[in-house]
Amino acid sequence: MTATAVLPRPAGQQVDDRSPAPICRAVAYQRVVHQLVRRELRLLAELSTWAPAAEPARTQALTRHAELIGRVLLHHHKAERDLLWPALHRALPGDDALRDRVADWTARCARIDHMLRDLATAARQWGVVGSCAARDSFAMACLDLADVVDAQTAEEERTLHPLLAEHLDAAAWSAIVGSVRSDLSPTEQTLVLGLALEDACAGDRARLLSGLPFARRLAWRTVGAGRFRAAVVRLRGAPPAL
Repeated sequence: MTATAVLPRPAGQQVDDRSPAPICRAVAYQRVVHQLVRRELRLLAELSTWAPAAEPARTQALTRHAELIGRVLLHHHKAERDLLWPALHRALPGDDALRDRVADWTARCARIDHMLRDLATAARQWGVVGSCAARDSFAMACLDLADVVDAQTAEEERTLHPLLAEHLDAAAWSAIVGSVRSDLSPTEQTLVLGLALEDACAGDRARLLSGLPFARRLAWRTVGAGRFRAAVVRLRGAPPAL
């Protein structure tokens, strides 16, 4: 649960009565954020492998993107830890199996958060040293993190998402949505929204966009999508799959 740029509004603020129920949005939102982070970490590993080791502008572009994805993931973990899993515990009080699953999630995500700090260190070193070894260390940190995130999110989706779908009610999800705040700039929010939409299925795209305020949807369609495309082309050298 992060990158509030793509969080749907609480149920009372929705404008389309035919939109999916909030509980469906909760699981779909989790899935979309996971897809975003997994894809971007692997792309960063690939792009940095082929990047010039001592080209400051390119190094900065890649390391800044890694920093953004790291912030998205850290915020996601914080919102899950502080809001989502406590809400699920309230829906299933005294459930020992849930307690064990959340404990496993906590241990896995603590490791990921530590690896994100290691990635930030590798990014700074590449920016300062500008050597092939520093670049390769950054690329390997991205790849190692991607592997661990793949395993963690797959386990979360297998063991915890079915419980969310069955037991987290609309009011609880709306309360979570209403309490999450983004620390991203408007430009970063536009980029994260585009990244979230990129690999999403048609249903998830519709859910994400219908959950935004009308002004945000209009801004995305008139200028945001174009700016997102340009940003991705600068980063990847190719347009997004959107």
